[in-house]
Amino acid sequence: MFRSMEPLLLQVLRIGFYEIVKLNMPPYAVVDENVKLAKVALRPGAGNMVNGILRKLVLVKENNSLPLPKLEGDSRTQARALATLYSHPVWMVRRWTKYLGQEEAIQLMMWNNSDPSFSLRANAAKGITRDDLVMQLNSLKVPHEVSLHLDDFVRVKIGLQNVIRAGWLKEGLCSVQDESAGLVVSVVDPQPGEDIIDCCAAPGGKTLYMASRLRGKGKVHAIDINKGRLRILKETAKLQKVDGVVDTIHADLRTFAENSPMKSGKVLLDAPCSGLGVLSKICVGIED
Repeated sequence: MFRSMEPLLLQVLRIGFYEIVKLNMPPYAVVDENVKLAKVALRPGAGNMVNGILRKLVLVKENNSLPLPKLEGDSRTQARALATLYSHPVWMVRRWTKYLGQEEAIQLMMWNNSDPSFSLRANAAKGITRDDLVMQLNSLKVPHEVSLHLDDFVRVKIGLQNVIRAGWLKEGLCSVQDESAGLVVSVVDPQPGEDIIDCCAAPGGKTLYMASRLRGKGKVHAIDINKGRLRILKETAKLQKVDGVVDTIHADLRTFAENSPMKSGKVLLDAPCSGLGVLSKICVGIED
């Protein structure tokens, strides 16, 4: 039935199914809105079909009889079942189960489906401490918790818009930065007076954090092939008052090393990748 259905009608039904099954929205509201959508986007008859199918879905869900796929059969069949159960592409499920095993793949998919949290980094270069940031968040009534791993970071799940409206990001007093990026910088462990090369640096989150930890002494050489993104990095460095220790270099790293005499005791290379590791702010390598 669904395979022969016109694409737009199928999309309307997908929205309705997701809102009812995954988001647990009020069924009457979901049915009403999607029926209206089908009638406007398609025709009155399409609205009637959406009404019938979604009402049937509501009844099935209320009776706890949703036809969930079973984890049985060969690896392909199980991958399709997992893809349906955890809302991930089949190819991704197959790859993860192959390299990580089914149990860890399921944990990873569950994490991806959870609500992500954001982290704010206090900008030490402007004299802002984490305590200052916590006081500001308290005054804005933004729920938060301090990072267990990084002294400059605070975790925020909701209320980020309040921080934006307060102007702290615009003034460079703090920045939105994932703790995973901060942990990378902690491994580099920048010390005042050091020269550090940051390859593939733009848009510059790790560059700026390393620069703030230099305390005005030393240099972070930020190399990137994208001139526009480097310009943004340079502007942000000025905003955060670390431009004196940030040197932006527009270059292709594949040829830069051969033609440059630049040397450094520390080099950070965060190479471009598929991005699968940050589907929900988590990075798991195959070797892990």
